[in-house]
Amino acid sequence: MGWVQKVENRKWRVFWRDPAGYQRSKTFPTKKDADTFLAETEAAKSRGVYVSPHAGRTTFAEHAAAWMASWNTEDTTSARDRSVMRTHVLPQWGRWQLGKIDHLSVQSWVTEMGRTRSRATVAEAHRLTSAVLGSAVRNRLIAFNAALDVRIPKRRKTDTDERIISRAALRGTLLPVVPERHRALIATAAGAGLRWGEVAGLMDDALDVDAGTLRVIRTVVEVAGHRSFKPFPKSAAGRREIPLPPWVRRLIGEHVERWPTPPTSPVFANEIDGPLGRTAFRARVWRPSLVRAGMIGDVRRANDGFVGSWTDRDGEKDQITMRTEYQAVMEVSRRHYGGLRFHDLRHSYATWLVDDGVPPNMVQRVMGHERASTTLDLYTRRTANTDRILAALSDDDEDTDDEGDR
Repeated sequence: MGWVQKVENRKWRVFWRDPAGYQRSKTFPTKKDADTFLAETEAAKSRGVYVSPHAGRTTFAEHAAAWMASWNTEDTTSARDRSVMRTHVLPQWGRWQLGKIDHLSVQSWVTEMGRTRSRATVAEAHRLTSAVLGSAVRNRLIAFNAALDVRIPKRRKTDTDERIISRAALRGTLLPVVPERHRALIATAAGAGLRWGEVAGLMDDALDVDAGTLRVIRTVVEVAGHRSFKPFPKSAAGRREIPLPPWVRRLIGEHVERWPTPPTSPVFANEIDGPLGRTAFRARVWRPSLVRAGMIGDVRRANDGFVGSWTDRDGEKDQITMRTEYQAVMEVSRRHYGGLRFHDLRHSYATWLVDDGVPPNMVQRVMGHERASTTLDLYTRRTANTDRILAALSDDDEDTDDEGDR
């Protein structure tokens, strides 16, 4: 049992032993405060929820470093989380003592960040902050997690969110302007609903052009510019076999014949038979192809060269004149905000299947989703097959007219 003792300056000091047997003490201005603290401490010890009143002096940065050192996540996940921690979380909380972080401060920080950052960034920053504080609670450094019940700004849909491209636009508008070496890669991603890592990691042993199928058995991961193969997909459901449309089979066959690679290299390899880099592909192939297809920005010939026009993040239009068309296309692709993302090809593929009447469980299987709810939530609400809707409405009208005639 602990005890309370009067000390100099008309103050009262509480003495107690922590669960490890070490004697601790803390000074209070009144005997009532000292008695209350001692009672709460003894009760916490008996319930097994004791937290040292001095433990909260540990800084957020100190505990965050120890927490991150214990991670056993995928390299890509670890790299992403460390980036968010370094860029957004530690600049705000790094020097704070854990015990001084309160709910109001966290909520104010999240609200302020939501004015200038995307909801996804805010959510990730809050998630990591809450994880560090939660670890501190479990390690008995603080009594509660101040990041719990913090409201994250709602996501506002914009015209640049998750766009869908039709089959006709893909084959008739986009693919013809894609450099020939990369045309089959984009066709495969769109025609099989593959993630970037899955199509970049596709090898000959997982591809059967004659049978018209491919298997997802590995992916390429990229961390800090370094690319490597991971011998399994994103999840257990991600290991799957996908049928290929005839037009995709034809493009893959032409690609393999024209740009053969060793068995240990990806089908869609770079110039040195290694896996393609996602960032470089986006900047050098994907975005410029969108410009050439007229899907983002505009490039026109002028008397003194080529004029490139684009729209920035704030919706403001701007333009620049370059000597060559290539230079203008690259500038527009770099400066224009929004547009179809490579990952939107996967969304488009699923939407096509839903519009074609493919059952959700079959869409789930070829998409590699672990839960059918993911497929239903993401794609069935996006379908925009107006022909089917009009046909259904027409049938209803006809039934109504017939009933009226009778």
